[in-house]
Amino acid sequence: MSLISAQGVAVSYTGRRALFDIDFSIDRGEIVTIVGPNGSGKTSLLRVLLGVVAPETGRITRAKGLRIGYVPQRLHLDPGLPMPVSRFLSLPSRQSPQAMAEVLDRVGVPDVAGQNMATLSGGQFQRVLLARALLTRPDILMLDEPTAGLDQPGVAAFYRLIDEVRHEMNCAVLSVSHDLHVVMSASDRVICINGHICCEGAPQIVRDAPEYRALFGLGTGGALALYQHSHDHVHDDNCDHDHTKDHAHHAG
Repeated sequence: MSLISAQGVAVSYTGRRALFDIDFSIDRGEIVTIVGPNGSGKTSLLRVLLGVVAPETGRITRAKGLRIGYVPQRLHLDPGLPMPVSRFLSLPSRQSPQAMAEVLDRVGVPDVAGQNMATLSGGQFQRVLLARALLTRPDILMLDEPTAGLDQPGVAAFYRLIDEVRHEMNCAVLSVSHDLHVVMSASDRVICINGHICCEGAPQIVRDAPEYRALFGLGTGGALALYQHSHDHVHDDNCDHDHTKDHAHHAG
């Protein structure tokens, strides 16, 4: 059984349809990346899977007792509010010093427990967010643009860490990202959306799909150079190409 799945899901905000005809599932151990231009519904898909937004139609099915670890795109903390890392990790439920020390060590920032959250570097901040998500011993990690603001080496290091965690914890990873060159190379499966699922499958197959090229053009040929796995499945739906052209200029 899949950890989480969507069947025929549609989502609307104030009368505007953000997602429609979404059929999706993710299994334990997979790293799946959602890509698409700005406004394509990537974060909406994550929110409906998290249960933050109810689907207008369709349904979400979760495995019994499913534990989700979530790393948000942005988290604003008042810089004037004293918030040591150890206190942050104990929200909303108290964590033992040993558990916090172990998870901070695992994500590569072992010496920040007493440091104020506001003084962390961008890379340290993201790793602390990941540490907090890992404290739940998740079955699935959901990451919403987790490397925004990091430089290229920082992005690559973060996703190497995610891959290691996936193997150690035997969890699934669902990531939303614009970092095509790195993230697609680190994924088992890529789902390209633009309101609906345009195409999905192994990264190198999605890269060559006409639906993907319609959204992102031909300048992404090197995006998968580091991809090491071998897969052979892709699912193609008919994209609304007039709609994709409207959004293609947003893609980075």
